[in-house]
Amino acid sequence: MDLRGRSVLVTGAARRVGRAIALVLGERGASVAVHYRSSRNDAMDTVRQIRAMGARSAAVRGDLARIDGARAVVQQAERELGGLSVLIHCASVYEPRPWENTTEADWEKHMNVNARGAFFLSQQAAKGMKQRRGGKIINIIDSDVTRPYRNYTAYFASKAALVGLTRALAVELAPEIQVNAVAPGAVLLPDEWGIKIRRSIIRATPLKRIGSPEDIARTVVFLVEGSDFITGAVIPVDGGRHLA
Repeated sequence: MDLRGRSVLVTGAARRVGRAIALVLGERGASVAVHYRSSRNDAMDTVRQIRAMGARSAAVRGDLARIDGARAVVQQAERELGGLSVLIHCASVYEPRPWENTTEADWEKHMNVNARGAFFLSQQAAKGMKQRRGGKIINIIDSDVTRPYRNYTAYFASKAALVGLTRALAVELAPEIQVNAVAPGAVLLPDEWGIKIRRSIIRATPLKRIGSPEDIARTVVFLVEGSDFITGAVIPVDGGRHLA
C-alpha cells in the first residue's frame, strides 16, 4: 500500500511515540488524523507540523475508554479526511500499581483504553475498509508483555489482551485487511526512571542502546508500505531485549 493520499488515524498521536508515527506518516504523504483526549495543544502542534510538510491533517478528540467515544473518533476522522485506509492504535494507559492494591477502576482504565478501545476502533474502521476492499490495522503493544515487571499487572494484562485481539482480528478481517502489532522496547523511558535503571536496561539489551520513537514509526511504515503479505504478526522493536 502506498501511503500517498491515504487517510490514516493514529490514536494517542499528540505526544511521544504516537506523535512520531503521525509525523513520519505525514512525511510519506498520508493524510493524518491526530487523535488526542486531553493534550489539545500538543495535538494541534502535530497537525501544524504535518500540514507544513504539505500533507493534510486534522485533530480528532475522543475518549477511547467509552465504546461510543471510540466509534466517534473513527467517524470524525473519516468526516475530516475521507475513508480510512490505515488505523494505528497507539493510545495507552500505563500506570503503576502494586497488584494487591489494584482496584476495579485501575483494571478497567487499562482494559478499556488499551484493549477494548482497540476492538471498537477496529470494528468501526473495518466497515469502510471492507467496502473499499483493503486496509491496515496496527496495534502498538510492548515488548515486555512476555516478560512483565512488577507493579504494572493491569497494564501488562491489557497489552496481552491486545496481542490476542491482533491475532483474532487478523483471521476475522482477512483477506481484505491486514492486522499486525509493533512491540516497542525501551525507546522513551518514564521520567521517574533514573540513570541506574537506564543503564540496567542497556546492559540487558543485545544492541546495547536505547531506541527512538522513530524506530517504531519506521516499522509501522514498513507494515503499511513494505508488504501486503504480513498479518497476525507481532514485531518486537527492542534491540533484541525480548531474547535476553
